[in-house]
Amino acid sequence: MRYDRIDARILELVQKNIRLTSEVIGEIAGLSPTACQRRLKRLRSEGIIEADISIVSPKAVGRPIQMLVLVTMERERSDIIDGFKKAIKSSVEVVNGFYVTGDADFILYVTARTMEDYEQFTRRFFYEMPDIKCFKTLVVLDRVKAGFAVPVEVPPCDRLTNR
Repeated sequence: MRYDRIDARILELVQKNIRLTSEVIGEIAGLSPTACQRRLKRLRSEGIIEADISIVSPKAVGRPIQMLVLVTMERERSDIIDGFKKAIKSSVEVVNGFYVTGDADFILYVTARTMEDYEQFTRRFFYEMPDIKCFKTLVVLDRVKAGFAVPVEVPPCDRLTNR
């Protein structure tokens, strides 16, 4: 996946505000709206832009209970890991899931309406899976920062000339 300094500028802009029009993005990046649309389409098709999303307040939609859950598997076999990844993807309660190194195998960001709902989720999601050794729940007191923006590095000049 290759991109140039103009693509990097576009990526910075759309990460901050996906509602910007191609006209506005193009003006800031020094492109015509059509050229901007072509670049955005390419960035999406190449998987550099994975998704266009809005960040929704869990409290505003009735899911004020937020947890980070550290999950340790009984053993690390590819079929077990793949099966758990599939379960994460199909669960509406799991907002984000990460396969990690360290003391836990997975870290999940989970929301719930109430603690009782979370307990039901744990019974269904964790206790019924025999390959889970243990899980530890950390209740979120305050979401200090929410987002998915990543720093975009401007590629070195030699990459620009190869484009």
